[in-house]
Amino acid sequence: MELWQTIVVGLYSVLSLMVFVLGIYQSIKKRNPYKETLLLSWMGIFVWGDALTIGFFWFLASLISLYINDWLLFLLIVSVFWIVRSLGETIYWMNQQFVKDNKYCEKVMGYGLLKSNAIFFVYQTYWQCLTVVSIVTTIYLTHLWLLHTS
Repeated sequence: MELWQTIVVGLYSVLSLMVFVLGIYQSIKKRNPYKETLLLSWMGIFVWGDALTIGFFWFLASLISLYINDWLLFLLIVSVFWIVRSLGETIYWMNQQFVKDNKYCEKVMGYGLLKSNAIFFVYQTYWQCLTVVSIVTTIYLTHLWLLHTS
């Protein structure tokens, strides 16, 4: 890895550990596992309960990438994570649209635009698009990584 890549992965590792610790505090101590964490959504962490597993996952993934000294491996882990996360979110939002008397609907960001449970279709298709982008990125990064390691 180049110096800037090592710094990025190192900072990501530190940030992930801090998020994990905050997740423990918010979820266990303050009993807020379902409280939204919009600022952490870029890490795949949407509520504090997510930080317990995903924060720790990112910490370990960063450490492994640093130990192996492989930037492409880190990017590949990120891409595969987003395949799995986006597939899960697609299924979640698909299921939300079939909940009868879904009071959660009105609390979803963007509800004001459509004023119906159609907002769930928007979220579902957004995550499907992200799945496609993540799959293509994973294929490309896997190709680069295999070339790099051989």
